[in-house]
Amino acid sequence: MKLDSKVSVVTGGSSGIGLATAKEFKAEGASVAICGRNQAAIDDAQKELGDNVLSMQADITRLSDLDRLFEATVEHFGKIDILVANAGDVKFMPMELVDEASFDYVMNNSFKGTFFTIQRALPHLNDGASIIVLSATGQSMGFPASTIAAANKAAIRSLARGISADLLPSRAIRVNCISPGPIDTPLFDKLGLPPDQVVGMKEGFKQLIPLKRMGTPEEVAKVAVFLGSSDSSFVIGEEIKVGGGEGNLRV
Repeated sequence: MKLDSKVSVVTGGSSGIGLATAKEFKAEGASVAICGRNQAAIDDAQKELGDNVLSMQADITRLSDLDRLFEATVEHFGKIDILVANAGDVKFMPMELVDEASFDYVMNNSFKGTFFTIQRALPHLNDGASIIVLSATGQSMGFPASTIAAANKAAIRSLARGISADLLPSRAIRVNCISPGPIDTPLFDKLGLPPDQVVGMKEGFKQLIPLKRMGTPEEVAKVAVFLGSSDSSFVIGEEIKVGGGEGNLRV
C-alpha cells in the first residue's frame, strides 16, 4: 500500500473531495484525521470511514481550532506525515457587486485559512512530510463573476511554490498543488439554486471540458495519494491539474 503507516490530516474532510481523499488514504494504509465545520456531517463521515479515523469539528478561520486539530492528531496517532489543506469556501459575483464583507469572506475562508492551516501544522509535521493544497483550474482563466474566487485560488496555487522554498532546505517538506476542474460534488446542492438550474450549470461545464463530463472526487483523491506517497518524491512546488483537459485543449 502506498501510504502504509502514514498519518494524514484532511481539512474539509466531511464531504466531496475531502471525504474521497480520506477514503483513498485509508484504503492505501494511512491513518486519517478529518475536520469540518458541520458536526452532523463530520459524524456521518466518521461512520462512513470507520475505524482508525479521528474526526472533529474545526473551522480553518479560527487558529485555536487549527491548533486543537493538530495537537489532537499527534496525541492520537503520534505524528503527521501528510497534510491536505482542502477546506475552503468561495463566492461568485460580478466585480461591481463585491463588497468588503464578501471579499474578506472569500479570502478568510480559503486563502488565509489555507495559509494558517499550513503554518499551525508545521510544529507537528515530520521532516520530509508532504503538504497538498487545493486550488482550481479556473484560477488561470477569466470567467464572468469569478474575479475574487479565481484570484483567491491563484494565491493558493502560489503557496505551493513559496512555502516549498521556505521549507525544503531545512526540513525537506514538499508542498504541491492540485487544481481540480469542475468536479461533481455536493457543493452544487449548497448553491441555493433550483434543481433545473443546477442541472443546466453542470451541462454547461461539461461543454467546456474536452472529455465532455465532470470529474469525480475520487479522481482528485487518487492524485492526492500520489502526492502524499514516495512516488512523488521528486515533485516539489508543482501544480497538477485534474480538469479533463479544461484550459489545455480545444476539441
